Amino acid sequence: MQIYTDGGCSGNPGPGGWAYVMVIKTFQGETVAAEDWGAEHNTTNNRMELMAVISALKALKEKKGLPRQITLYTDSQYVQKGITEWIQNWKARDWKTADKKPVKNKDLWQELDSISFAGDYSINWQWIKGHAGNVYNERCDSLTQKAIASIR
Repeated sequence: MQIYTDGGCSGNPGPGGWAYVMVIKTFQGETVAAEDWGAEHNTTNNRMELMAVISALKALKEKKGLPRQITLYTDSQYVQKGITEWIQNWKARDWKTADKKPVKNKDLWQELDSISFAGDYSINWQWIKGHAGNVYNERCDSLTQKAIASIR
């Protein structure tokens, strides 16, 4: 299973949107298993990037019969590095950064932490360059823009 995610804002902060696309690879090719998007009126780009991932993993948990081995693609280094490199130190420092400041978006990081490390999935976190022609990343970007437009 591959999951592609994206989030963005019109202004930062401002109206924002997120999206995900779930793709299953089979011998016959690739199939989009699910996609979704959402929006918030006053948010930040980083919050929307996190919401895309959280929403995808929550949706996956609700769907029966889908693979639990996942490669999750995000074009946000904030998300990819946050979950693979920084989060363990944040937790060890009681959700403080190395310079002892509170971790931004702590509520979403805690939610993502509980979902992604619950043992329900084996997740391979991959950064993908945005706007570089990957069809599913471009689909996520398009859905994110649709989400933003829905609340303007």
